[in-house]
Amino acid sequence: MPADLAVIGLGHLGLPLAQAAVGAGIQTVGYDTDPRPFAELSAGRTPVEGSLSASDIRRMVAGGFRPTADPAELGRVRTAAICAPTPLGPDRTLDLRAVTDAARALAARLRPHTTVLVESAVPPGTTENVVRPLLEEGSGLRAGRDFHLAHSPGRLDPGNRTHVYGNTPKVIGGLTPACTESAAAFYGRLTDKVVRARGPREAEMTKVLETNFRHVNIALVNEMAVLCHDLGVDLWDVIRCAETKPFGFEPFRPGPGVGGHGAPVDPGYFPYNSRTPGHPLRMVSLAKEINDRMPSYVIQRCATLLNEHGKSVRGARVLLLGVTYKPDLADQEASPAREIATRLMDMGAQIGYHDPHVLDWRVRDLPVPRADSLYEAAAGADLTVLLQHHRTYDLQGLAVKAQLLLDTRGATPAGAAHRL
Repeated sequence: MPADLAVIGLGHLGLPLAQAAVGAGIQTVGYDTDPRPFAELSAGRTPVEGSLSASDIRRMVAGGFRPTADPAELGRVRTAAICAPTPLGPDRTLDLRAVTDAARALAARLRPHTTVLVESAVPPGTTENVVRPLLEEGSGLRAGRDFHLAHSPGRLDPGNRTHVYGNTPKVIGGLTPACTESAAAFYGRLTDKVVRARGPREAEMTKVLETNFRHVNIALVNEMAVLCHDLGVDLWDVIRCAETKPFGFEPFRPGPGVGGHGAPVDPGYFPYNSRTPGHPLRMVSLAKEINDRMPSYVIQRCATLLNEHGKSVRGARVLLLGVTYKPDLADQEASPAREIATRLMDMGAQIGYHDPHVLDWRVRDLPVPRADSLYEAAAGADLTVLLQHHRTYDLQGLAVKAQLLLDTRGATPAGAAHRL
């Protein structure tokens, strides 16, 4: 059966888009240049943790979603969305290889009048300067004349039950006004509100601003956490008071580090054709530096607490609670838990963990013992460290059982634990 939509890239961006499209009655196929997601989906499993559940996948398939390993399917749709991942590489630039692979696979089968959407997080200029040439060269068609091309940054917040696909505004920037309207007509079937940007670059930069806003504000409260601890001030009470201001303030909370799929982006690390020499976002670089220090700060606090109670890190039994990057999800993307565990192991600590969403956890390719009984494990550990606050944790009861409890999320009642 021919499909109306092809989603290219079956990960954290592509699967929610496919789910929303199927829910709107759009015949959808899913393709990935990596064969592993297809194999997982074909077996009824989710290929990425923390995105959709296996039951979500089964409902999508029952609703008409078809994962495929045949790239020929890309030439039979009216709309194609590139949702390939763009991880941060070792040189701090976004790795665009999956995006270019997706564009090449689509270009070889692109038909006239198709609407091509780019949802991948990319530096401004990528849709026009990287994706467009690949599509045109591979197809012999002209963007804006023979097919529509637009960028629409991904905006979902995994696990958020209030802001879902349908009620989260979708930003769209087309190569031409006609491209924008074609993209708006598609997304208008999936979401309540469509926001038209001036063009692809403005839409791409929207994602950069939103991601950097999060990281800069987390960095601010992380610095405040260290300062308040040194001054003997309860930061969590300060935030509680500050968030009552009805204007000019948005609450962010500190933690052991910043995880997730949105990496902070500095224009100094954009591809050469979109760099701005002499105008780096110094605030973003500083925010990354501050946030990257938080795992070390947590280790310092662990060592100090153990020392104050006559124990050394070497040989200490340390229980880590919550190893995912968000509460109540299995997604471990960029979670600080692994770095914290690694540093504690290097200092000679005996590490164990508990997480209701992660049944097997490895650090340096070695399995970390998982606590079966949370209270017993906390009672037996020299130090328990809350890294992620899953709603299943009874923190008041845990504070009673644990010999020492360091709460890096400010989730325990005041005075019940040592807080970051």
